[in-house]
Amino acid sequence: MGILYNRVADQLQSLIHEGVYREGERLPGVRVLSRQFGVSISTVLQAHQTLESRGYLEARERSGYFVRLPPRDTPVPSMARPKAQPLPVSARDMALDLCSVERKSLVPFGAAVPHPDFLPLRQIQQASIWAARQGLETLDYAFPSKLVFRRLLAQRMTSLGVVVAPDDIIATNGAQEAIILALRALTRPGDIVAIESPSFPGILQSLEIVGLRAIEIPVHPTDGISLEALQVALEQWPIKACVVVPNHSNPMGVRLTDHRKQRLVNLLTDAGVPLIEDDIYGDLAYDGERPRPAKAFDTSGNVIYCSSFSKTISPGLRLGWVIPGRHFADISQQKYFSNLATASLPQLAVTRFLEQGGYDRYLRGARQRYRDATERMRAAVARAFPEGTAISRPMGGFVLWVELPRRVSGTEVFAQARAAGINVAPGKMFSTTDKYQHCLRLNCANPWSDRIETAIQRLGEIVHQLNGSSPGQ
Repeated sequence: MGILYNRVADQLQSLIHEGVYREGERLPGVRVLSRQFGVSISTVLQAHQTLESRGYLEARERSGYFVRLPPRDTPVPSMARPKAQPLPVSARDMALDLCSVERKSLVPFGAAVPHPDFLPLRQIQQASIWAARQGLETLDYAFPSKLVFRRLLAQRMTSLGVVVAPDDIIATNGAQEAIILALRALTRPGDIVAIESPSFPGILQSLEIVGLRAIEIPVHPTDGISLEALQVALEQWPIKACVVVPNHSNPMGVRLTDHRKQRLVNLLTDAGVPLIEDDIYGDLAYDGERPRPAKAFDTSGNVIYCSSFSKTISPGLRLGWVIPGRHFADISQQKYFSNLATASLPQLAVTRFLEQGGYDRYLRGARQRYRDATERMRAAVARAFPEGTAISRPMGGFVLWVELPRRVSGTEVFAQARAAGINVAPGKMFSTTDKYQHCLRLNCANPWSDRIETAIQRLGEIVHQLNGSSPGQ
């Protein structure tokens, strides 16, 4: 049923985009649509509710559903051309400031953290209570990590085409620790690492902590990292590692096709450069088909796979994992020297949640919720922001990359929004250069409310003011 009503919603959305149903028009009655699509009335009603949550329909009491569209079809952001040379990384100050103020007094569009309503809180609370009752199992050091946890991860990875044994996996304190451990094992201070551009600030922070230089490889808004630009960089510079988010990159939200993942893996393997894969958003694909990681195309152990449950189960558990491939010994040693072990209780709690099938049941609904929330935010931004704004079309995750008109400073929008009680992430956080001064990233994982809608409208007013235009133009 869930797949069926999503299919009806997608078809209606396409008809709206094609102009069959125009803005302000009332949709045909549910019985008419039921016959038209050959589905039950309840399926049509669920499709209506889905489109309403995406921002494409407006329910009017005793009148039915009416089409609500952005004033125009906004373009996607352009592919930037970062400076083709390695640069030192300085990313911590603004990121720390952004996270430290992400509190209830501010509308939380800044940090990429899901609202508790999007997370399986009740289930993980119950699993944590169970884990706390396991006595010494909860209290001892878990080095290298809990076997039951690694066994379940191995089963899940095998289903994605990554055939590994439990002993091939190391639990970490989130995906970022996994990335840092990999960087420390592969590089020395001053070395060059290739990254996507724009890039997740956490990756930039990781490079800065290890004392590395970054060479930025542009990301196409629909194709992902430019393999051609990466090839040129590999030929010109002594690159020691490459960090990529192949599934639903942050901030663009783009997913590499399997063909491009294969090419990426082959390109780096042939160059003798390890790939550090961050797959933290892989489980949040909008189409419901969990995409394969790049690691699935690795036959030589050259890909170091990193992920976590921070975006799906709980950011506070700080539970991730790394599959180091042929770098297992070095990364295992780095983990031991860094903090010895990852806490036992989160491993046992998540194991319980996975064993009982709760995670997969949760994901089936969560993917749709994240998609609806992101599409609704996208529609609201398109309505509120001036012409010349470009907005990403993510294939998963829950963030939007917004490219503002060139005369508008994202840093100034950030400052004025903060003064208005709204937190956003300015584009300068996503690069070692000033390439994205006119960009913003927005967190969409918040329940829709008057407060959220008003905040988007206020952001639009700020952008219009800096652009020298007026809302409605």
